[in-house]
Amino acid sequence: MRRIAGMSVMVLVIALLSLTITPVHVKAITYGFVDENNTFSNAGIFTVQRPSDGKIFGLCSGTLISPTVFLTAAHCTRSFSDNLEPLGFTPFVSFDNPIGLGSFTDLSKTNLIPVTTVITNPNFTNAQDDPGDIGVLIVPYRFTKSITPATLPTAGLLDQLAVKNGLNGAVFTAVGYGIQERVVGGGTPMFTSVNPVPRMFAFSEFIALIPAYIRLSKNPALGNGGACFADSGGPAFLQVNGKQILAAIHLQSDPPCQSISDDYRLDTMSAREFLAPFVLLP
Repeated sequence: MRRIAGMSVMVLVIALLSLTITPVHVKAITYGFVDENNTFSNAGIFTVQRPSDGKIFGLCSGTLISPTVFLTAAHCTRSFSDNLEPLGFTPFVSFDNPIGLGSFTDLSKTNLIPVTTVITNPNFTNAQDDPGDIGVLIVPYRFTKSITPATLPTAGLLDQLAVKNGLNGAVFTAVGYGIQERVVGGGTPMFTSVNPVPRMFAFSEFIALIPAYIRLSKNPALGNGGACFADSGGPAFLQVNGKQILAAIHLQSDPPCQSISDDYRLDTMSAREFLAPFVLLP
């Protein structure tokens, strides 16, 4: 499967490096709903600010997992550290809903939380068995103390549910920034965007459990939706015994964003080993 999520980050990086002032849209949830009630208020956006004009751009989505730790994908954090930081771009997190990006930047109406440290998993690779594609952004507590962090899964939770057939028919909730609705009919299918960018969510049905991933359906013909393109790092929530659990983060999608999504599991030993220094694990 092509790593569409990672490729989209690099496309955005190239766009930023060109220093154009063309509006940049985050490509994200398809066949979903705007989070009008801020139900998923701990899901935010990893943004960068361009030094030349102060405009902000969305890089990836993510989730607050402690008052000072924002979880996202490693290919997002590495893209920032390798390509944007050397050019003076500044990292921020925002939980605004919606948020204006690119030419819609309005710093007087935008709550940007400064990122003090960008940390990429040192074990991050492109291996398909376990890429270690997980990273964190450290933020000051004073900016996030009113936000309830997401609950992480216990060790091996998804394996335990699978043994009990608890994943059959399970529906995960994908959350992220941007809007991408696939328009068909009357010509070549395309995606449309809006800016300012709202937080969105969609329901994705469980397909398969893989050692490092969960595979989810985004097929609208089956009533599903989900994450797309540069929505990397965004959460996949699952209700377990009446509690919302942050089970995985989005990594990659099929190119049309209307078939399957592979999300990186947070209940595995490797994920927990990376997270342990930053957050108290259940």
